[in-house]
Amino acid sequence: MGVFSTGHWQAPAFPSPRQLSAVSTAPCTCCSTRPHTMKALRGRYTLLTDCLEEAQPLQCVETAEQEEPGRAGVGVTASPPEEPYQPVLNGESNILCAGQVQQLVPHLPPRVTGYPWNLLYCTARDGFSLKSMYRSMNKLSSPVLLVIRDTDRQMFGAFSSTTIRLSSCFYGTGETFLFSFSPELKVFKWTGSNTFFMKGDADLLVIGGGSGKFGLWLDGDMYHGGSHRCETFDNEILSPQEQFFIQDLEVWALT
Repeated sequence: MGVFSTGHWQAPAFPSPRQLSAVSTAPCTCCSTRPHTMKALRGRYTLLTDCLEEAQPLQCVETAEQEEPGRAGVGVTASPPEEPYQPVLNGESNILCAGQVQQLVPHLPPRVTGYPWNLLYCTARDGFSLKSMYRSMNKLSSPVLLVIRDTDRQMFGAFSSTTIRLSSCFYGTGETFLFSFSPELKVFKWTGSNTFFMKGDADLLVIGGGSGKFGLWLDGDMYHGGSHRCETFDNEILSPQEQFFIQDLEVWALT
C-alpha cells in the first residue's frame, strides 16, 4: 500500500482566534435571509480561547432521530466481531490497512453493514482543499467516514451520519462519533450533552463542541487542524498534539 508524501509544501500559519471564534454555538440566525459567514484571517496564535462559544442554548440545529448516548468520558476499545466482516473498498486507501477497517466495522451503525466503501475524496489524488472535499459530496446524502493521518503518523477521524456539507447550523445525529488509532482503536460516542455534531464553511470545519473547544477542526487549506476534549463526545485529544499538520486525508461514502 502506497503512502502519500506532502513533498515540498510549506506549513502556513494557523487560523487566528477571530476565525475560530466565528464558529459559535450561540443561537444562530440561519433562518433569516442573511447567512452566517466565517472570514478567514491569517495569523499565529497560541491556543484556542475559551470564549469561542457562549453558554446559550443552540436554537438552529439540524438533527434526526438520535441514538442512545455513550458513556461520558469513556473511549470504547474495539473488539473483533465473532464473524469478522470485511467491507468491499472501491478505491485504495493510503491510510487504513485491512485490519483497521475491520476494527472500525463493529462500531458503525447497523444500517451501513454490508454496503461497500467508496472513496470520494483523498488528498493524494485530489489535493488539499476543504472546498473540493465539499464538492465531492454534493450529490450524496449517505453516511461518510473521514480518516486523517498527520505528520506524526497518527491516524484518527470521524464517522458522520450524513455527508459533510456547508452549513450555517450544526447538523448530524447521535450516530456521529470520533475515533483514533493510538495505536489501538478508541471510539468516542455521543455523550448526549449537546448536539454540536458538525458545522463548517469554506474556511473551517468543526466536529463536536462545547465550552469553546472542538473535538476536531480542519482549516480551509486542509494543511492543518486541531483536536481538544469536547462535551459532545468527551473525547481524548485525537492527535499527539492539540494542533497538527495533515499528511493524508480521505473521505469514504458508506453506501
